[in-house]
Amino acid sequence: MRRTGGRAATRALATSVLVVATAAGLTLAPAAAASADSIRDAQYWLSDYGVQQAWQTTRGAGVTVAVIDTGVDGSVRELQGAVVGGTDMSGQGSADGQRPVGSDDPAHGTLVGSLLAGRGTATGDGVIGVAPEADLLSISVGFGAGAVDSDQQIADAVTWAVDHGADVINMSLTRNTLDWPTSWDEAFLHAQEEDVVVVAAAGNRGSGTTEVGAPATMPGVLTVAGVDRSGAASFDASSQGITIGVSAPSEKLVGVGPGDVHYSWSGTSGATPLVAGMVALVRSAHPELGAADVINRVVSTADPRGASQPDPLYGYGLVDAAAAVQRTVAPVTANPMGDLAEWIRVHRRADAPAPSAGAVAPVEPAPVPTPQSDGDHPLRALLPTVESMRSTGLPLIVFAVFGAALVAVGAGAVRQFRRRHEQE
Repeated sequence: MRRTGGRAATRALATSVLVVATAAGLTLAPAAAASADSIRDAQYWLSDYGVQQAWQTTRGAGVTVAVIDTGVDGSVRELQGAVVGGTDMSGQGSADGQRPVGSDDPAHGTLVGSLLAGRGTATGDGVIGVAPEADLLSISVGFGAGAVDSDQQIADAVTWAVDHGADVINMSLTRNTLDWPTSWDEAFLHAQEEDVVVVAAAGNRGSGTTEVGAPATMPGVLTVAGVDRSGAASFDASSQGITIGVSAPSEKLVGVGPGDVHYSWSGTSGATPLVAGMVALVRSAHPELGAADVINRVVSTADPRGASQPDPLYGYGLVDAAAAVQRTVAPVTANPMGDLAEWIRVHRRADAPAPSAGAVAPVEPAPVPTPQSDGDHPLRALLPTVESMRSTGLPLIVFAVFGAALVAVGAGAVRQFRRRHEQE
């Protein structure tokens, strides 16, 4: 659609392991022991964030969402029939973009796809996405080892998605810099001119991303931060910045990967497809709306959080799928997330010197409190550094925290983070 305008889930998902993605790749904690219906029960966001109520209006039929990631494996049981096209930009994947790229993090793209448009199973269990009737395009990208420059892969992926009918683009990845290459200007402007909504992850503080990086800093992009089960800003599985649009669950997520293996994971990599799925629901229910109005429905119907609107931790608040789909919302004349064309006009003047790598900060964040624990974070030694992330350009870290002892350590840091934020 293109617009012109076997035990309980608590046990299966709580094995005594702390698995963290490293700079070399991604490791996830499988929840293979869980029964399929317990997997469905673990998807708390379906009820807590209005998704099931929104399904009374639409389940995303007629909308195409491109997933730019490591590849979405359409042979997975819960994704049967979901992936209708795709391609590979890395030179390492399959022609249809469905073969996972990378030896250490092959599940990432499939997990993202399952949260977005998983079909569940014929018996009504398993992983079901926020928009279970939307179609997916799988565009595989591989960073760090391919012959194609990673920045160019992203530019080419966005352009391909737009030219092949995407209504929404999901980007659960980060450049970990505020700036972006000029090749992205053209690609993302093409998306906005063709009325495509781009949804991007804010990044994870726990993996070294203390503030959002491109594409989440780009005007017009709907940037997603993460919250815990209670709706409080996540310490590890989120970041902060003035470009954050909305927040969605980023902790205790469950998805399905290649081989029909279920995983427990955390991070804005997972929050982003939840929001992209909600965008797909809005586009399905309101096919007459342009991208600016679609984004406005999502941000204006969010449940406000934080001290300001937008807030550097929550954006405009916690997403509400039912409200975004069903509430009466006045039209807007501009994208609430900004105007990329205007930014390019101001910052990419023909007479301006070419920026050196990392020298341009297109979005200057206002001073905001930096959430931190006293001293070093207790899990810091197990997490990759910012430098290692920048050198590889890997997708956002997906990590899972399990085991009573490790949970207790992490919970202390989160409580300290919340106390600091509440006092500010």
